[in-house]
This record gives sequence, C-alpha cells and structure tokens, in this order.
Amino acid sequence: MVGTYLQSKTRGETEVGEAERGLVIERRFTSHDSPVWEQFDWFIDDIEIRNPDGSLAHEIKGVEFPEGFRGVPATVAAQKYLRRVVPGMDHLAKIPEDDVPEWLWRSAPNMEMRKGMSEEEWVGRETSGKQLFHRLAGCWTYWGWKHDYFVSEVDARAYYDEMCYLLASQCSAPNSPQWFNTGLYWAYGIEGPAQGHWYVNPLTDKDTRSKNAYERPQPHACFIQSIEDKLVGPDSITDLISREALLFKFGSGTGSNFSNLRAEGEPLSGGGQSSGLLSFLMILDKAAGAIKSGGTTRRAAKMVTLNLDHPDIREYVNWKMKEEEKVSALIAGAAALQKHANGIFAAINDWDGDAADRLDTKRNRQLARAINEAMNVNISPTHIKRILDLAEQGWESVTFQNFDSDWQGAGYLTVSGQNSNNSVRADNEFMHAVESGGEWNLYWRTELEKAKEEERDPVPNETMPAVDLWDDIAYAAWACADPGIQFDTTINDWHTCPNSGRINGSNPCSEYMFLDNTACNLASLNLLKFHDMDQGKFNVDDYVHSIRLWTITLELSVVMAQFPSKKISRL
Repeated sequence: MVGTYLQSKTRGETEVGEAERGLVIERRFTSHDSPVWEQFDWFIDDIEIRNPDGSLAHEIKGVEFPEGFRGVPATVAAQKYLRRVVPGMDHLAKIPEDDVPEWLWRSAPNMEMRKGMSEEEWVGRETSGKQLFHRLAGCWTYWGWKHDYFVSEVDARAYYDEMCYLLASQCSAPNSPQWFNTGLYWAYGIEGPAQGHWYVNPLTDKDTRSKNAYERPQPHACFIQSIEDKLVGPDSITDLISREALLFKFGSGTGSNFSNLRAEGEPLSGGGQSSGLLSFLMILDKAAGAIKSGGTTRRAAKMVTLNLDHPDIREYVNWKMKEEEKVSALIAGAAALQKHANGIFAAINDWDGDAADRLDTKRNRQLARAINEAMNVNISPTHIKRILDLAEQGWESVTFQNFDSDWQGAGYLTVSGQNSNNSVRADNEFMHAVESGGEWNLYWRTELEKAKEEERDPVPNETMPAVDLWDDIAYAAWACADPGIQFDTTINDWHTCPNSGRINGSNPCSEYMFLDNTACNLASLNLLKFHDMDQGKFNVDDYVHSIRLWTITLELSVVMAQFPSKKISRL
C-alpha cells in the first residue's frame, strides 16, 4: 500500500514482482560510488555554550560539521542535538542480523571491552555531524528495511545517502524529538529503563508495552491528549500529569482541552465541592516548568484550551495576565523594600547622639521619618521590625532578593501560568452573540452531563453579556499575549475526518488540529536551498524529490515510534 501510494514498482523497464514490492529510491543529490560525506567541506572547532548573562556554561572540544553549519547552526546543533553521553566510538560492536545488510547492522556496547575500564574511559559523546546524521538516517533506513519498504538493498542505500545529504546540507530537518531520540538504540545500543510507553505490534496488532526507553524512539513532536473529570485512574488529572511528563522528558509538546473538568464550587460525587479548574492547571503548570524537554535547555511545550461556556472562563482568561502583574509587583516591591531598608539603616548608622538612643524614634527623628516613609509605601511591619532587630544586633545593612523581568528569572518562577500557551475555543454562536449584543451562558459540567442523559437542554448557572467576556479576552491578550483564540466552528468545518470524532484542541503551536489522543511528526524544508538565486529559478524536481523522501521518513517514524498511552498508540 505504501509503495503503491508513493511510486509504482518499476525499475527501468522491468515490472517488480509481487514478492519484491517496495519503494524505488532515485538518487538526485548523491552517487552510489562515493560516500555522501565527500560532497561537503567540513570544519572542526571548539563550541562554547554560554548562559544568558554571557558567562561560559561549558565548552565542547573538536566539534565537526559541514561548512554550512559554521556559526549559530553548529552551536545550536552541538548544544541541543549532539548526544552528550554515549559509549565511546571504539567501544561499539556490530550486531549481525541474517536478513539485514551488514552496513545496516545496529551497534551496541562491547561489554568485553568494558571490563577494567573506568567510567571516564568508557563514556564518550557525539562530536560530529556525521555521527548525528548517520544516527538518524541509519535508524530510519533500518526500520524501512525491516518492514520491507524498499525494493532492494540498492534502494535502501540510496535512501540512506539521500537523507544524510538533506540533513548535512540543511535542505531540511526533522522535529526536535527526532534529533533527541532517534537512533540512540540503533547506533549505540542505548536502552534505558522502560518509561511507560506503548506501541501496536505490527505483526500481532496487539497493544504492547515498550521494554525499554529507546529501542523504539519517541519521534513525534506534537500530541493532543484527552482528560476526564476524575482525580486518579486512566485519563484522569494525575494520569495526564504523568503522560505530559513523559512527553516533555523526550522533547515533545502536548495540548489538551480542559473543559471536562468541573468548575470551582461544583458538587463532588462524594460530597463537598470542586476546587475548580485553575487549581489543577496550576499543578500541571508547575510540573511542566520543572521538566526540560529532551533533557536539554529547551522548556516544556504545552497548550491549555478551554471552551467559552465553562464557569471558570473569566478566571482562566485573566489568569496569566494577573500572574504577570504579580511579577511587576515583585520587581517594584523588592526595589522599594531595599530602598527603605537602606533608609532605615542610614538613619541608624548616621545617628551621632548617645548610642543607646539610636533606635529610639522619639530621639532619632530621622529614623522615625524613615520608618513612616516605609510604612506609607506598604512595607510590612514585620520587615521593618526585622531591620530594627538586625540593627540592634550590630548589622549595618541587609540585602533582600532582587527581581527582574527576565522570563527565566526568579520572579517568573514564583508565579503560575508561565509554562503553557493558553487558548479559548470560540464557536460561531459566541461570535454572533458578541456581534448582536446577546447574552452568553455558562454551564456547570455536571449539568451538561445530566442534561445529555435526560435528553433536555442544560440550565445555565450564569448568564453574562457576550461582549463582556469578549472584552476580557481582548484586554488579557493585549496585556500579556494570552489567551489565543481557536475558532471551534471553523476548525471543525475543515475537519478532514469528522466521522472519527470532533476536534477539541491543538498542539502547543496550533498548526496541528486533530482528534484527541493523536500525534504528528513534522519536518521542515528550507525553500532557499531549492532556489537558484543567479537564475531566479526554483528547482521543482529536487523539491518534489525531497518531499517524497520526507513522506517516507515520517511514515517510518510512525512505524518505529512508541507513545505515552495505549489510546494514542492505537489511534
């Protein structure tokens, strides 16, 4: 089926027989009689990785890349994508497989060589683009060979070389999880303990738990996950926390629509009231902030979406804006606290009377004024007393923590809502209500379920002018760039397979709109690489050829992948 879709099975004038079905791969960028790496000039340099303040984080010695990578591309690739810990290149052994060409055999650590070696002697790291590109292209080719994608070994080798070329020339690139994860098992035998992933066994069609972390990589970048209104169990709030952590750890991003969760004050089945949507979003936000995607300096990518009829919608719309106002208050408050602490200490230190009277505000009038000035700008009495107590103990100054507007600084780490893109789902009914000055209803989630069971219209728990909610959305987006708007009716009108279910959410960047519990993997083509600047022509044939190769690659990525839940692996 794959081959029929991508290209008819012919080589020259000979029709390929049924037993030899597979893909014919044309060479447009490479030659069968010379290594692909010889088409590039390579440089070796030391790469410095620096912190945001300019200080040196660490240095990678002797990094090798094609000349086209010199500068920022080499730095980014070295920092983000070259694997930091692998068995030394001289410590690997090929693992023979009867039905696999020798050049495609995977590698694993030679444990006989490990004996007597220290960890420092045993461990290496990727230092060359050749290792990186080989790891990805080799892994894709291996899976393609194992699943009969190619007519012959000639086609498999052509595919490998062409993909190496596309990566090394910067004509194209896959999404980050491919760079992070793909080929670690194939190239280095890195396994890692099982993390809870699933895949569908193509031979048995059975849902299967992955036996380790990397034999099947996590190459997908974008996920849309469902959540049900329950605290524990499958598809619950805590289960989503675990699934999101699994995705973030391996460099992927995820989005969910949280409209199923009960609003603040809604009754619970066991008695009591729900703490509301925001309380759980804050937990998920903190969890995302604690995890670096792919084990690198990249932050977790997360999308939160909410329908406009949710009772907590106004709190949600204003959530990030109010949290950013807290940061401004922290910055201003910390500066004011330090300023007035300095003023109080100055009044005490400058006192030239009897030392026993320096803390007596009736005699030390400068101190009295300094304390009054501090209280007038709402410096807390607790802090003022602390400063006076320190002065009594002989302290001449004190330094309080300073905050700034750096989004990675302590101020933003203190508040919530900073680790996700927030969006609202606006349907045509809401937009028409805004346009006509109509009312807008909010519904308890429990009422929606009950009305559906009883086959009646739900009763709103609150009604407001639609334009008021629209103004809240507009003001918050102007103030802090969130929430974004997803036009629910239009999105589902353009749905390519509506019979499979509706579209409720998106991935973090919102270019992927599809069913809950699905995933996609991406690749990008650099259009300038296909444009002849001198002649002003675009090379359509090379472009189409590259698209075909990446279509094969992304299809193979689905075949070899593992997923964070059984539902996603099945869909």
